[in-house]
Amino acid sequence: MNKSLHEYSVAELAQGLRNKSFSAVELAQHCLARIGGDASGSFLDVNGEAALAQARRADARLAAGTAGPLEGVPLAHKDIFVTRDYATTAGSKMLAGYRSPFDATVVRRLGAEGAQDDAKATGGAGMVCLGKVNCDEFAMGSGNENSAFGPVKNPWDPSRVPGGSSGGSAAAVAAGLVPAATGTDTGGSIRQPSGFCGITGIKPTYGRISRYGMIAYASSLDQAGPMARSAEDCALLLGAMCGPDADRDSTCLEVPTEDFTRWFNEPLKGLRIGVPKQFFGPGLADDVRTAIESALAVLERQGAVRVEVDLPLTELAIPAYYIIAPAEASSNLSRFDGVKFGHRTADPDDLIDMYKKSRAEGFGAEVKRRIMTGTYVLSHGYYDAYYLQAQKIRRMIADDFQRALSVCDVIAGPVAPTVAWRIGQNSDDPVADYLADIFTLPASLAGLPGMSVPAGFGAHGLPVGLQLIGNYFGEARLLQVAHQWQQLSDHHVQRPGAAAGAGAGAGAR
Repeated sequence: MNKSLHEYSVAELAQGLRNKSFSAVELAQHCLARIGGDASGSFLDVNGEAALAQARRADARLAAGTAGPLEGVPLAHKDIFVTRDYATTAGSKMLAGYRSPFDATVVRRLGAEGAQDDAKATGGAGMVCLGKVNCDEFAMGSGNENSAFGPVKNPWDPSRVPGGSSGGSAAAVAAGLVPAATGTDTGGSIRQPSGFCGITGIKPTYGRISRYGMIAYASSLDQAGPMARSAEDCALLLGAMCGPDADRDSTCLEVPTEDFTRWFNEPLKGLRIGVPKQFFGPGLADDVRTAIESALAVLERQGAVRVEVDLPLTELAIPAYYIIAPAEASSNLSRFDGVKFGHRTADPDDLIDMYKKSRAEGFGAEVKRRIMTGTYVLSHGYYDAYYLQAQKIRRMIADDFQRALSVCDVIAGPVAPTVAWRIGQNSDDPVADYLADIFTLPASLAGLPGMSVPAGFGAHGLPVGLQLIGNYFGEARLLQVAHQWQQLSDHHVQRPGAAAGAGAGAGAR
């Protein structure tokens, strides 16, 4: 193939490494050089020595015939997953410089199962970690503007946000710094940045992937997932990330991993695509609507059947989420008190003063806002009025999805109401950021799998994401639809700066 190494997909890189077209060391060096020249703010910590050591061990396993399925392929981890060779900060001053003594389960499974010192050891996918990427502080945000270490810039337009909270992951993949990255999705934080940056990302069913070693925001909502250029790449990564982990995470389901590519070659004829009318109301920008409708029309021409479905509680997903998630965050973040780990104020008057000053200095404005909100709704006299009611609405939203999915195979619509906004545009109006999650929050509250697929371009030549939502454990079906769509379009292979990124339906055929 006549292209540079950073233009290869995960699948192509894995094959090239096995064919000895290039080595893992050469590949890591190429990506590290690109990361060194990046100005997007995507990476927070890069350890070239550790990465090249991993690459050398990957080459040894490839030579010995003991390689994992993705041996030697580079990736980056969202700075929410603890890793032994890198600082893990969760994008917060509270954890600045923190180094974990262990790896998160996701890190272990995508690597070599923690066997860093044994070139012959196998068990993991064998990928090479190149560093940790920026994110909204403790994964709280929709634009990656809340990081204590500065915002990430969208590679398609550096004046705009890449989406959040996994904006560093999305920007790093879109800019060709790494072929894949991990992300986390609490209310849309894989799907929305994937949509804004023109890449593919999938949030699996809640509990599919272990949360062990993933710094918690809202425990009943947080879920890890892969972000890459194509559905095929995401399927390969998802297969490596999934699997039971009961000894470490009691919420991780006892469901074995599977081949998520098994339906890739099945045609779409007869597939029922549910289209919620609530996703196409007055709040949807015309350019986004045009791109999504164009994509749906292409799928219909392949034999898919469009079915109108009703998700009547869509608008209530925002207030329900912004009660439930802050409530859980209030509890989860109480551990950061300046005692055992994390930021500690320099000169406290006493123990209580240390608590107050450490948390005031360590947490950013958005984190404080959500902690205060969560503490309020859990307080005596307000629990029943707010938190309990939000949980009831959550159950009702899940029931609405089940009714909709009884008449269709997947649900499709936009990822966000608009394309990426300008950095700082919503700095004085946090609610505007919250409203951008309206189409992703319902699936998160229901625990359903959802993904974003590049669907074309909207205003200013910026990417638009097509959201696909499936039933529980329906990831393979979502990936089939996404893969078939990507055989009919070239949006996922277009890169920032390319002239092809113009026009809502450009690249579909």
